Formats: sequence, C-alpha cells, structure tokens
Amino acid sequence: MVATLTLPANSLHSREIETATLPNGLRIITEKMSHVRSVSVGIWIGTGSRSESITQTGLSHFVEHMVFKGTSKRSAEEIARAVDSIGGGLDAFTSKELVSYNTKILDEHLPIAFDVIADLVLNPMFRPDDIEKEKGVIVEEIKMEVDNPEYLIQEIFSGAFWNNHPLGRPILGSKETVSSFDRQMVTDYHHSVYSPGNLLVTAAGNLDHQSLVDIVASYFADLAPTPALPPDIPPQPCATLAFENKDHLEQVHLYLGVPSYSLPHDARTACYILNTILGGGMSSRLFQNIREKQGLAYAVFSELNMYRDAGCLAVYAGTSTESAAKVVDSVVHELRQLQDHTIPSDEIRRAKDHLKGSLVLGLESSSSRMGNLARQELYFKRFFTLDEMIEKIEEVSAEQVQQIAQKFFTPDKMTLAMLGRLEGIKINRGDLSR
Repeated sequence: MVATLTLPANSLHSREIETATLPNGLRIITEKMSHVRSVSVGIWIGTGSRSESITQTGLSHFVEHMVFKGTSKRSAEEIARAVDSIGGGLDAFTSKELVSYNTKILDEHLPIAFDVIADLVLNPMFRPDDIEKEKGVIVEEIKMEVDNPEYLIQEIFSGAFWNNHPLGRPILGSKETVSSFDRQMVTDYHHSVYSPGNLLVTAAGNLDHQSLVDIVASYFADLAPTPALPPDIPPQPCATLAFENKDHLEQVHLYLGVPSYSLPHDARTACYILNTILGGGMSSRLFQNIREKQGLAYAVFSELNMYRDAGCLAVYAGTSTESAAKVVDSVVHELRQLQDHTIPSDEIRRAKDHLKGSLVLGLESSSSRMGNLARQELYFKRFFTLDEMIEKIEEVSAEQVQQIAQKFFTPDKMTLAMLGRLEGIKINRGDLSR
C-alpha cells in the first residue's frame, strides 16, 4: 500500500504539493502547475561525493556517466534518441550531497520520459569495456579542468578548507582513483547507494499526482528495502594558507573563505543576505570597491556553499601579481567593515529585494520547481510556501547579519588559497588581521 499525503492548498498558497511513500521507502513528491504544458521529473539519489571513501573518490560521478553507456533495455544511442524523439531534454549531475537524473517534456510524454530515467537508474549494464573507455574519458575531463585556473583554485581552496574530509575532495575524483575503478567497485557502489530508501522522485508541471505514483510504483515497488546508509561524518573547517605557483598563468587567482551555517540552520536566510551584500552582484561591496573604485580585478565575487551540517562563505578574485596582496587586504577590509558597522537600511533593503526577485523568478518554470521540491525534502523534510520564504527574508535584521559577520569573519577562521605567479608575494596569517 502506498502512503499518500495531500497538503491543503490554502496552507501552500497555490502550491499544489502532494507526497507519497512506497512501502520500501522510496518517496514521491509532485507539484501541479495547471497553467503550463510541460512536466519536469527527476530521480534523486540522496548521497553524493561526500559519502565516498578516499579510494572511491569520484565514484558517484563515474556511475552517473556510466548509466548513459547502456542499459538492459537500451543502447547509449537509444537512450539519447528516446528523449530527443519527443522533444524533451535529458540531464544529470553529481554534487557533493546528491545525484540527479531529470528530464523536461510535454505533459503527454511523461510515461515515456519516466521510463527512460527509471531505466538509467535501475538497469545499467556496466560493461567492462565501457568502464575502461569511460575511465579514459573522465581522466581527460580531469586534465581539462585542472588546466582551468578557476577550477583548480576552487579545488585547492576546498582541499585546504575541508582538510582530510570528503567535502574537500573533487567530485570528479583524481586520475589515480578513477584509473583504479573496476566493474566490481562500480556495481557494489550502485547497489548500495541506488537503494529505495535513498531514492526520491520529484515532478512539477501539468500532471496528476496519483498517475505518477502509479507509474513510479510500476518500476520501483519491487525493490527490496535496504538498511539506512551510515550518516555522513560532520566536517571541521580548517583555517590555513595554501599557495601553488604556476608561472604560465597571467593572473593570480585567489579564494579567501570562512565558515558559515549549514543549510538547515535557521540563520541561513541572513547568510544569503550577507553574501548578497558582500559579493553577490554588481552593487555588492566587493564589486564596487575592488573592481569599480580600485580597478584591481575583472572578476570578484562571493559565494555561499551550504551543506547538511556545515557551510562556507568564500570570496574569489582574479588579479595581477602586483595587485594580489592589495586585493587580499581589500577583501579583509570589507569583512572587517561588516563586523564593525551595522549595515545601512537601504543596503539591507536592496539585498532583500534582490533575493526575493531571484526566488520568485527561479520558481517560474517546472524544472526549477522540480528541483526545489527535492532540495526541500532532502534538507528540510517539509515544504515552504512562497509567502513563508519571502517572510523569512523580510524578518532578517541588520543586527542579525552583523552577528554572523562577527561570529565567522575572524582571522583565526580564514582560509586563503592562491594560484599563479606567486614569486615575491608574501602573505601570512597576520596580514589577515589588519
């Protein structure tokens, strides 16, 4: 018997969300959008690269690639043709904490589209010759990314900040780990992680909830329930300095980051506002000071990476060797200003309006709502109305934002990573306390 919950429309302010759980633990969540003709549907695996052991680094991403190489029902070409032939799009990605297989199609083609993504998840062949070929492909992908300084500095920073923790390892893996993968490793990992209790199906668009539940059950109901996966190990941020010299680079690329709250934390909205003010757009303090006023960098921004049990706010900049120390000093200055001074009301207002606009516009398509359902289930186990989310933004005060800055923007919590022609650049821990 399938357990189904319909959430009252008035409690969701027009978000018609319904949920169901199969007896084996697989969850199904839908949101009806009667005004569109599309449906976006995704199968989500509730673990990503941070759940890998050190010898498995890159295995989640590798499995994601391998399922497209052929199933017991379709060749690689037939997989691509099945969705192309109905005018849809097929996508997949791996992140630190989840893997997604999703598609967007006309509502009338939902059964065909779901058949394809269910086939990918349930029936991959993992042929040894395909595994060997794909190992070569991903090793080349790793080489390509390592040649990209923006990617490399991010990995250097992550490895330093999340030292000796899976969050600090690259999603792609390394040439050594990927080269070590064999069919037994791939099948064992697929069997343990692609289990019903770790699977979530979300869909949004012009659909009928019960019809989709019946479709999902026809593919997944016979999967035997499995024991819960072991919990992830919480990370401990590590404040360190990491420098890598690359003489052939024209710029110095740097990340300076501090800890932040986790995604489920009540202060997450204040963190979003803080990030927006610091470096979230062209009107942000970093952009205006470092690019517009001083002309020290073309690209400068801050980003907020929040996970189940930890978070990180980091600033990126690309600049000249001669200006690198001044950029670091300018970033530290902006962090200190946010600690020492209450943010003016008009600046808070702009940040709130920016976030509200991004939120509302981001929920206009069926694909974005499908992803939103997955994130809310995986991180919060509940669904927020648009009114609730906007109310949370409006509730944030300048004092709350300043308190976060005072808690995390301290020199003893800062990690600095730099990549490029570093000869003559001398930055130490004391330089981060000015």
